[in-house]
Amino acid sequence: PGPMSSGPRPLQPPAAFSTNTSWTWILHIYTAKGQREYAFAAAEKLQELGRLDSKEHKGKTALLVAVTANQPEIIQDLLSLGADMSICDNKGQTALHLAQNIINILNIIKKKKPLLMVDMEARNFEGEILIIAGLFAYVLTLTSVSLCDITCLCVSQEIKSNKTVLHLAVKEGNIQLVHFFLKIQLPDMQVFINMKAHGHTALHMAAGLHGNPHQEELIRLLLSRGADPSIRNLENDQPAHLLQSGQQGEKVRCRTRVIPPNIDF
Repeated sequence: PGPMSSGPRPLQPPAAFSTNTSWTWILHIYTAKGQREYAFAAAEKLQELGRLDSKEHKGKTALLVAVTANQPEIIQDLLSLGADMSICDNKGQTALHLAQNIINILNIIKKKKPLLMVDMEARNFEGEILIIAGLFAYVLTLTSVSLCDITCLCVSQEIKSNKTVLHLAVKEGNIQLVHFFLKIQLPDMQVFINMKAHGHTALHMAAGLHGNPHQEELIRLLLSRGADPSIRNLENDQPAHLLQSGQQGEKVRCRTRVIPPNIDF
């Protein structure tokens, strides 16, 4: 049975859409709108014509449109019909770069192909790495990878921002992911935790999370695992300099002891 067997029978698009170009256009439109039945009918037609991965003016295939629009059922249909998930748009972004709900998308993809066949370090044309924090954590729970592989993935940095997965998790204020990464037995955790992204360590980023409910916990956690509060960024600021001003900032300073010896305020 096909992917649509559990639902209503696919409807045929209007007869006016008869050319190959029109089939491509209608597939993209119905995909973006989430009209699964019409999208499936158009996708079947394009599959017959060998044009399932045809692109629109921004370089997006129907699969890229489906991922951008967060249409998991249509994504599943397109993958079942053979859509190529490695194709990128005009910005070099693949389906996984564009995914709004990366975990949901991976749950679909892993049914269609082994996750280890996915290029987890794929970068778009601006050097942004695919391996975002949530995706990284999810992959480690699904696949058997060596310590060497884990280390390489942890210290991988985006070309444009130089961020590691730890920087990304801290920037998002995602305390669960930070806990996850800091529990990994890396050969040199202190080097990993103090890596810089344009001068900022993860501790700098945590200190800058003004108003985030996990700010203080993140600072404590990073310090407990070897984060160095004396490191300065490109503006010559230490993490303590980036805390919010006023009474709240003073409370965080005192409770986390983020101030290194001889700091000059």
